Amino acid sequence: MAIIIAGERSGVGKTTVTLALLAALKARSQSDRVQSFKVGPDYIDPMFHAYITGLPCRNLDPVLTSEDYVRSCFSKHSQNAAYSLIEGVMGLFDGATGKDDTASTAHIARLLNVPVVLILNCASTSRSVAAIAHGYRTFDPRIQIAGVVLNRVGSNRHLELLTQALEPLNLPILGVLRRQDNISIPDRHLGLIPTAEMSDLDGIIQRLAHLGETCFDWEKLLPLMKIPHPHPLSHGERGVNITPPLLRERGLGGEGKIRIAIAKDRAFSFYYADNLDLFRELGAELIFWSPISDRQLPENIQGLYFGGGFPEVFAAELADNKTARESVHNAIKSGIPTYAECGGLMYLCDRIVDFQDQSFPMVNILPTAAKMGKRLTLGYRQAIALQDSPLMHKGDRLWGHEFHRSSLTETSDRPLYALQGYESHLQYPNEGWQKYQVHASYTHLHFGAQTHLLKRFLANCKAMRCL
Repeated sequence: MAIIIAGERSGVGKTTVTLALLAALKARSQSDRVQSFKVGPDYIDPMFHAYITGLPCRNLDPVLTSEDYVRSCFSKHSQNAAYSLIEGVMGLFDGATGKDDTASTAHIARLLNVPVVLILNCASTSRSVAAIAHGYRTFDPRIQIAGVVLNRVGSNRHLELLTQALEPLNLPILGVLRRQDNISIPDRHLGLIPTAEMSDLDGIIQRLAHLGETCFDWEKLLPLMKIPHPHPLSHGERGVNITPPLLRERGLGGEGKIRIAIAKDRAFSFYYADNLDLFRELGAELIFWSPISDRQLPENIQGLYFGGGFPEVFAAELADNKTARESVHNAIKSGIPTYAECGGLMYLCDRIVDFQDQSFPMVNILPTAAKMGKRLTLGYRQAIALQDSPLMHKGDRLWGHEFHRSSLTETSDRPLYALQGYESHLQYPNEGWQKYQVHASYTHLHFGAQTHLLKRFLANCKAMRCL
């Protein structure tokens, strides 16, 4: 059992409701495991989930992985939890295309056969909310809407009107949040500010826990989220399509583990929990380090991994740490296999130019600058490899995701990828860099259904003498 928190559209309070429920669950039962999931490719919302629950949040994305992987991931990580909760993405039926619900919250609800809790923005409406709820309930009869949460309710009279309007639908009201209940979580150009940068996060979580405890109907919600034991998800009568838990991949063999240095600090924080798990399962030892505060790379490493994040926000600090930049530069020139995506790509450039047009020197491996701009580039990408890299062979096809406001002043004369969108008629410029043993791209990857890429990368790392 689990519920998916869905919105009628983006911006109606999905994350606030999800965090309030998670915080209240943890406050109610400190010893119980509460497992959260996030629909789609987002990195930042899962950071908040994990901060509250103490467990990594798992992304459920059938485009970046596969439908089978989504089922297996959910089954594996729910089975030892007392409660499971899934946060949706955008509006309930919004996904990769307008033709169907692919990669939407509704898609995941169907795959896992779990009920939906629909959040309705009640500001500036009363009886019309019933038409909205009715439309969402009947648009796809395969989706079970267990109830609604009324957000931004203005007054007791407003709530009375909303309740009267919804009563004929026999659709339970599972929560009511008043306008003054909104808890503001600061954001910036790519969404919420990550947890590591928030000084008052514990205070926000306490307020969310109070909101969760006082604004929801727990007698109706708890049975929807509680995982039955001893065999979770074994609800044949509900038609759940269960696949076995993810198989543990066999390592690459040989003595000792392959040591991978992973940049992880305030500038680099965008990592899927499953990717890190898969690295370990394939025989890697992950050594976390900070390009902001550590003066040089860890010792005895055989590979480098730079995830995404906000290097543009911390460009001055990254630039000031000249010894770390030189350490990375020298390691890459010596031939160490390196995987860098988005923010990691920016760090490997000659420089970063921020929103104020200030320029900061970076690692200077890629002969280009990353310049911040107003235009947001986002969406799923099918990437076709145009050449070999430490990660892939020429001709390989894989799915990834772009989400950035920077662009490169110079592009590679031998780009790594040819790109197209989820719908094949959407073409994008070739992108990515392959230099020395570097695979650098704006395209974020989830390796859950593409473990062969990690195997190739680790095989290249294994052949590298330790630095």
